[in-house]
Amino acid sequence: MLIDSHCHLDYYGPDEIEGVLARAAEAGVGEMVSIGTRLNRTDEIRQIAETRRGVWFTVGVHPHHAAEGPIVEPSAIAALTAHPRCIGIGESGLDYFYDKAPREVQLASFRAHVQAATEAALPLAIHARDADADIMTVLKEERSGGGMFNFLLHCFSSGRGLAEAALELGGYISFSGILTFPKSRELRDIAKDIPLDRLLVETDAPYLAPVPHRGRRNEPAWVAATARVLAEVKGLTEAALAEQTVANFRRLFTKTA
Repeated sequence: MLIDSHCHLDYYGPDEIEGVLARAAEAGVGEMVSIGTRLNRTDEIRQIAETRRGVWFTVGVHPHHAAEGPIVEPSAIAALTAHPRCIGIGESGLDYFYDKAPREVQLASFRAHVQAATEAALPLAIHARDADADIMTVLKEERSGGGMFNFLLHCFSSGRGLAEAALELGGYISFSGILTFPKSRELRDIAKDIPLDRLLVETDAPYLAPVPHRGRRNEPAWVAATARVLAEVKGLTEAALAEQTVANFRRLFTKTA
C-alpha cells in the first residue's frame, strides 16, 4: 500500500471524486490526506474525509491566501483539529515566487501555524518556494522559543541547505511528481541522501503530474509513479519503499496509527 500524503480532493468536482478514489485504490493507494488551503473551506474537506474511507484532512491557510483575511490566532487553528479525521495543520509556509500575499503577512501567518502545531500537538505541512532562508529562520526561532512541533516540507523542490536544516530539526521531507521530471537531477541527488525514515511521497494533485502522466491533471493514483522513481533513487524495491513511507507517515501523523 501507498499513502498520498498531500493532495487536494476539494479541487475536484463532486461527480469526479468517486472515480479518483477508485483509480487510487486500483493503483494500491490506500489512504490520502486532503490538505486545507483556506479555513473557510474546512467544512468541505471535512465532509469528504467523513464520507470516504481512507481519506484524512488538515486545516490551514496557504501562503497564497494569507492576505485574504486577518491572521488567524494559533488557538483558533488548533481548535479546528479536534475532529478525528483531522490529522495535521497546513498547508502554510512562504511562497516568494508568486508573492500573492505581502511577505510580512505570509511570515505572520506561517508563525501562527507553527504555534498552532505546537498547541495541537499535530504536524505542520509546510509550503516552501523561493523562501528557503526565511523558512529556516522561522523554524529555528520557533523551536528555540520552546515550540514543540513536528513538520514536513511538502512537495520538496528547494535546496540542499533547507533539507539539511529540516532534518536537523527532526522534520520530514515529501517528494512529489517533480522528482520524476527529466531536469530534476539535482533534486534526485538530494533525495538520495535523505534518511529512509524521513521520507514521504505525495501528488499535490491535481497539480504536478509525474512522468509519464506529465501535462495531465494529476490524481492520487499517480503517487505510485513518484514512489517508483524514489525507490530507484534509494536503491530499494517498490514494495520496500512503500512499506517505509507508510511507516514514516504513521510516525509523523500519529492520529492515523
